[in-house]
Amino acid sequence: MELSESVAKGLQSLADPGCFDLRSFTAFTEAAFDSLLSPGTDSALDHPELKNIDQALLKHCHVAATTFILEGVKQNADKSTISSCLEDVKFDSERVDAFYTSYQKNKRNLESLLSSIDRCPPHITDASWRLEYCIKNGHVHKVNQPSFLISLNTENSGNEGASSAVDFSCTLEQLQDFVGKMKDAAKSMERATQL
Repeated sequence: MELSESVAKGLQSLADPGCFDLRSFTAFTEAAFDSLLSPGTDSALDHPELKNIDQALLKHCHVAATTFILEGVKQNADKSTISSCLEDVKFDSERVDAFYTSYQKNKRNLESLLSSIDRCPPHITDASWRLEYCIKNGHVHKVNQPSFLISLNTENSGNEGASSAVDFSCTLEQLQDFVGKMKDAAKSMERATQL
């Protein structure tokens, strides 16, 4: 696994017993995993074991550790890969074991988190519509105008083909504008594929 210079420096600081003793290292590691799995909670860096560490250093190490964790999960790194990368940035065997234990404990949840992030938007598989004629609105005022109820059925390829519907209502003018824009998009796609 290749590490950027910034990530390597952050991990080297994390490996330094002068910056992080074993207790603060363990607390930091747990806090880094917790921050990835529970982003809505209080700051992971507010742990009592981490109060005496410089906040700038703590933040730099946090970014480095979370980047390393996510890369490891993304590449499905095994123990030898994790160990060799951490040993390259001066981790001792005790810290490697502590880090890897947390990594193994949280790996499945992190894989689920990463797989839930979609890379592509849903695809339209079907469309249906119906004409609705509105006589009065919610304020009991006469409206007397037609509107179209459009339903686009979509399929998300990244989420086991889960399908959903996008429903909206529009006037005749809005529908004509929408259709015109879709025709423009189709023409642009044709031109792009011909190049």
